[in-house]
Amino acid sequence: MAGMRKPRVFVAGPVSWNRLVFVNRLPEARPHTVFASGHRTAVGGTSAGKALNLASLGADVTLRTVVGDDDAGQAVLDVLERAGVEVIAEVAAGATEQHLNLMDPHGGRVSIYLELPELRAAAHAARTAQALAAADAAVIDLAEHSRPLLAAARTAGVPVWCDLHDYDGVADFHRDFLDAADHVFLNDDAFKDGHDVAESAVLAFLKSLDKPAVATLGAAGALGVADGAVHRVPAVPIEEIVDTNGAGDAFFSGFLVAHLAGADMPAAMAAGAEQAARCLASPDLAPAV
Repeated sequence: MAGMRKPRVFVAGPVSWNRLVFVNRLPEARPHTVFASGHRTAVGGTSAGKALNLASLGADVTLRTVVGDDDAGQAVLDVLERAGVEVIAEVAAGATEQHLNLMDPHGGRVSIYLELPELRAAAHAARTAQALAAADAAVIDLAEHSRPLLAAARTAGVPVWCDLHDYDGVADFHRDFLDAADHVFLNDDAFKDGHDVAESAVLAFLKSLDKPAVATLGAAGALGVADGAVHRVPAVPIEEIVDTNGAGDAFFSGFLVAHLAGADMPAAMAAGAEQAARCLASPDLAPAV
């Protein structure tokens, strides 16, 4: 990147309009009544989280996503555009993606998909290709409608960044994303079997990838592997966790912006941890600028 030009990041993947319901504890799998301590609606989706965090960190962000022709879709677009994100919105048949998220005070969450749009034909392929080719990095998130852009980014010579979320190392759905990625992120949810076992399993998986890779470990911080070296960063302490939604996307975004500015793996991981902490202390997917 020349001079002081903003980093240009292309993001492709899902957005949603969510109802967040706060409960003292997540409900057990039995018939009973639960009283919420509060509820609200908000933008969601991993690509919205990344786009909003990247924009808050000063990146020039283009987000290609899919919405329905409905009020929920317009609400999502309004939030993104107010944050300065350029949106390439493909309009699909049916409703915009929507979730019902049950959330407890300790970071536990159950996400129930209420609506999931299906994109049958892209109307903005040329605009998407132009934005992708101009980017310093292409973040291609897990979704069927973003899968074709993996090959497009490779053809354009743009480094591919993929967040595999709770990938267990074997699921077929993630394979194309893992294979195409130049940089891989995931969390440790699929590896949890006691703290020590989980961390050793995550580390073994990261080493097996033979590419820069980072795993977030919640309150235990994060692990990273690059060029055979292992790096660790602790979670940044905060006084109060306000909302855990988007913390992983915030870490990813902080890391990516630092990397594009020339930071090495340890410094980029530290930047990711700082952004995740700011997100945890905010009620939104990204902290206010």
